[in-house]
Order: sequence, then structure tokens, then C-alpha cells
Amino acid sequence: MLVFLEYNASMRNSDTAISINLLTKFYKQFKALDDISFEVKRGDFFAFLGPNGAGKTTTINVVTGLSNFQSGDVRIFGYDTRREYMNTRRLIGLCAQESNFDPYLTIHQLLVYQAEYFGLPPWQAKKRANELLERFQLSDKKNCKHRALSGGMKKRLLLCRALVHDPEILILDEPTAGCDLELKFLIWDYLTQFNQEGKTIFLTTHYMQEAEKLCKTIGIINRGKIVKFGDKKNILQDKSLEDVFLEITGTE
Repeated sequence: MLVFLEYNASMRNSDTAISINLLTKFYKQFKALDDISFEVKRGDFFAFLGPNGAGKTTTINVVTGLSNFQSGDVRIFGYDTRREYMNTRRLIGLCAQESNFDPYLTIHQLLVYQAEYFGLPPWQAKKRANELLERFQLSDKKNCKHRALSGGMKKRLLLCRALVHDPEILILDEPTAGCDLELKFLIWDYLTQFNQEGKTIFLTTHYMQEAEKLCKTIGIINRGKIVKFGDKKNILQDKSLEDVFLEITGTE
């Protein structure tokens, strides 16, 4: 059964976009997240770094409601992700690693349906879909199905889908993995623009250059624990983290 979220763009008056407190997550006997705590401020561009298996995607899944957790507290602009999930879902747009588009819909239909899941009326959903396809240079493909798109176009379509309901927070799980340099720089430009327009961006990446280029704040997770969190300049100058940086770089 499909659950349609009532359209509601309201936020509580909070300067904290994402608040995670003592979050613990198990997969059977494996502790994927071990009492992690951190906050992402409204309007920040936050990079979440760590080697494969460190807990980055698990954290994203918890924040977006795709995965349950055993203990802790997760809030989006003050809304509890468990008790007030209707509000928290509306405030987040997720750009996942892999494309999972409906093969029977055109890319315009994909975006319209996605917007309507969040309660946008049909006329507004169509308008928003058209605006995003224009912005991401996909208007001439609006009546194509996703299988007719190149890999770079699919990456841009993933961003369109994440943004179609105009969320306050954009969460991206390794958005430039496998991209050539031209597409990588294009995605960087898009993300910089969205952050300048006021979006809070939560980015996971293996690329130190990407974090250094784009982000203001960096958090590093390793083996389910937060190793470091703070201003980008201070993090990158911390010599005690060289072993972790080497481990992250080695996963590319």
C-alpha cells in the first residue's frame, strides 16, 4: 500500500538540521553504529567520511527512515524521526548510490509520481518536474524512459528525484562514485548552488578532494564510531588522523 504524505513545508524554529544523539544500530550481532552523536547545522555543507563498512550508509538509512535502530535519538529540525516521521520525511531528499527507477515510466512521470508521494498537487508536481529537468539539462529527454539515458544522465535524474519535493535537507550517498571528471565537476557545481540557495547538504564520499572542495564541516566515522567531527580546516590539519585518511583513500 502506498502512503502519501500530506504536503507540509513547515519547520520548527531550529538552527540544527540533523541531530543524532547516542545512536546505536545492530545487524544481528554486529554493531554497525556504536553510540554516535553529532549535529549538522542548518545551511551547512557536511561531509561524512569513512572507509567501506564504517557506518556511513547505515547512518543515512536511519536518518531517512529506511532502517530502524535499537537506541538513541534522531531529529530533523527538532522533529523526532520515529514519532513525527511524516514531518521528517518531507524535509529530506535522498540521492542514493544506485538508480532504482520504475522501468515503465518516462522520466517526467517518475518525477511527478515522486512529488505526489509527498503530497504535492498534480499541477505543482508537473511544474516542479519541468523546472528540475530544465535545470539539469534533461528537458529533451522528458518523454524517454530511464534505460535510454546515459550513465551521467541517470546521475542527474537521481538528483532531480531527490529534489522534486523541494526538501530542506539533501542527503547524498557517494553521488560522484564512478563519474568521469566532467560529470563530477558538474555535480559539484550543482551542489554548491543548492547550498548557496540555503539547502543543508549531507554528503558521504570516499574522495578527500571532494570533501575539501565542497564542504564546511567534516565528520569521520570508523568501525561504527565517530573518530572526529568539526571544521574542515581543523580536521584536515589533524595529523593524528593520517591512518584513517589512508584507509578511506584506499577504498576508492
